[in-house]
Formats: sequence, C-alpha cells, structure tokens
Amino acid sequence: MSGHHIDSTLSLLAHGYAWAPDLRRAHDDAPVVHARLVGRPALLLHGPDAVALFYDESRVERHGALPSPVLDTLFGRGAVHTLDGARHRARKELLASLLMSPEGIGGLTARVESGWREAVTRWEGRAVVLFDEVATLLAGAICDWVGLPAPGDAAREIAKDCVAMVDGFATAGPRHVRARRARHRQERDLMAAVNRVRADDPHLASGTVLETVALHRGADSALLDPHTAAVELLNIIRPTVAVTWYVTFAAHALHRHPGRRDQLRIDSPARARAFAHEVRRFYPFVPFIAGQAARELTFAGDQIPAGTLLLLDVYGHHHDPALWDRPYDFAPERFLDREPGPGELIPQGGGDARTGHRCPGEDITLSLLTALSSALAATDPAVPQQDLSIPLNRIPTRPRSGFVIEVSSQARSHHAPRFQSQA
Repeated sequence: MSGHHIDSTLSLLAHGYAWAPDLRRAHDDAPVVHARLVGRPALLLHGPDAVALFYDESRVERHGALPSPVLDTLFGRGAVHTLDGARHRARKELLASLLMSPEGIGGLTARVESGWREAVTRWEGRAVVLFDEVATLLAGAICDWVGLPAPGDAAREIAKDCVAMVDGFATAGPRHVRARRARHRQERDLMAAVNRVRADDPHLASGTVLETVALHRGADSALLDPHTAAVELLNIIRPTVAVTWYVTFAAHALHRHPGRRDQLRIDSPARARAFAHEVRRFYPFVPFIAGQAARELTFAGDQIPAGTLLLLDVYGHHHDPALWDRPYDFAPERFLDREPGPGELIPQGGGDARTGHRCPGEDITLSLLTALSSALAATDPAVPQQDLSIPLNRIPTRPRSGFVIEVSSQARSHHAPRFQSQA
C-alpha cells in the first residue's frame, strides 16, 4: 500500500460529512480508497463487507487507532473503546449488563418521559431552545439513573459539559479547548464519587450503576483505577446526553414532514420505532469510525499492512443508493415492522453490541428517541421563524438555531403515548 498521498486532515475539517463521500466519488465509488489523515496512511472503507471486516476483532483493533484529541475529549483515556481481546470483553460485559437490560432501559425511559412532562409545563408561554432543554433533561435523568442525582442547575452544567465534549472532539480551536476542560471537570467529579463509594459513604445509595462500576474488577481481578472508573461512568452519561442531537433532528423531521406527526400520535410502538431508526439513518451524526489492522489483511483486492489506520464510512453508508432505496428521502416506513440487520444501520457501530465494539447503549438511544419523538408529536409545539439549516461542513452538526419551539397551554394539555422498551 503506497503512503504517498496528500494529508486530508484539513480537507476533512473543511468539508465535514461530505469528505468521505466526495473522496469515494473521486475514486469511482471504490470500496477502498487510499488516503492520509493526521499524518498517517489510511484506508477509507465502504459497504457491508467493510462493516463485517471492521467489527471482526481478529482483523481490526481499536488500541492505537484513536488520535489523542479524540481520547482527550470524547472517549477518555483507558475507555472501553480503546481496548481489545480479553480486556475489552471484560469491560464490555460490565457495560452491557448495565446498559442492555430491559428493566434498566425502561427505568431510564420512564425518568425521561416524566421529565418531559414537567419541562413542557415550565416552557408554557415562552420560546425555548429545544437542543439545550433536552440536553438538560437527559443529563438529569441519566445522572439520577446512575445514582448521582443532579437537580436543577447541576443537571444543566453537566449537560453543557457533555455537549461540549461531543461538540469539540472533531475540531481544533476554542471548541476543542472547551471539550478538554469539560472532560477534566466531569472526570474529576466522578473520580470523587468513585472514591466515596469505595470509602463506604453512607449518603450514597447502594445497588446503583455508580456502585457497580466503582466496585467492578477487570480481567486481572483488580479494581479499576479511579480515573478509568470515572471514564466509564462518563461514557454512560455523555452518550445519553448526546441523544439530544437525535431528538433535535426528530423535531426537524416532524417540522419538515408534518404528516408524520399524526402517525406518531397514535399508540403505535412499531411506527415510532421505525421513525427513530430513520432519524438515525437520515440525519448526519457520526461521519466515520476509526480502527486499525490487527494483522496483514486483504480486502477488496487490496493488501493492508498490519497497523494501517482504517476508516469505516458511516455517513456514506447510510446514503448509498446501492444500499438504500431513495436514500435522501426521509422514509420511516423502510423500517416498519422490521429491525435492521447488524451491518445495515450502523450509526452506533455494527456487529454484536454485547460482545463486539458496537455501542452497548444503542437500545437506550432507541428507547429514548422513540419516547421523545412521540412526545414531540403529541405536544406539537409552534416553530417560529429561525435558521433550521444543518451545515454538513460542521462535525457534529445540528440545526443552526438549536431548534426554537414555543409551547402553548393547549399543546401542554396533550399527553405523549407511553411505550415499553423493545430492547
């Protein structure tokens, strides 16, 4: 594999989500495109076979694949995302047991639904930025679920920090600096909570997610060091707050396609779940995922040396006409009464979420997005004039205005349908 390619880092920063599709178009939509990113030779991979390769731990590993700026903002040093083999399986088993149980998902979803009803009451008669309010709602709910209740202003500050971590991982400058500072603050506070659990603080409830992570022993039978335990707790809290992006996109979809509101107002869990799937497919969130070749590989006729940086094209995958009928149409019915295959819809990874590198919180994302999409449709807030454009050159992106809504007393009287988790 030749390493003589112009570094694409600046092009990625300039073009955002269009970078990978544009690069593939320049190479006749090949499943493998040679590139260079952050100074490293890289391969951009595309298609179902690429998903299968990428989530085969015997062929692709995560350790060493993620650049320092991403670790220091989004995932944290020592996170499960950076592990392979037995260490990854032990850590993944812990997170899967916490994040994939129907009872746990149902409990968190119930907290969020209750929080939505309370929030709508507060919003009555004024304009609010949906993105900011949903982030605060989700932060309060997930912290309570973890065992670290964060009422009022505390939830808003945690939400701001979690949003900053996601918002600043893929850029340089002030956004990145804010992301690093936010992670430092939250890791510091969570380390203190872990140490309080280990000191048998009587003010902390027992049987919580916080306690489970604080007392977890890894593959070597040792307790996680306090920093790593804090990182994994934050990797439960931060992704839950990040569902804010999808909820805001759901509001955008309901505004652009008002006929979908009535479909979500009826008591139809299948239709609401299909809507949530389509939001995750249609709207841009993750541009690509990084790994590296665990050994010398062959893919689509290319010889790939061990250690090569591999990039799985996520945004392009979800908008490929060879994989999706009318990929640029928002069409939830494509998922009606069926669940997408493990390599079909990959906004949170491919393969098996319980054992592989697919996100174990995907069922939580789906449950919360389903519930809040239905709540939005039932509330039916007014959407005043604003800039709802979604710039593709910004990663991560969102409507420029944050999606401003106005809730009337009549809207507040509507009740969102309640759905049991289908995890």
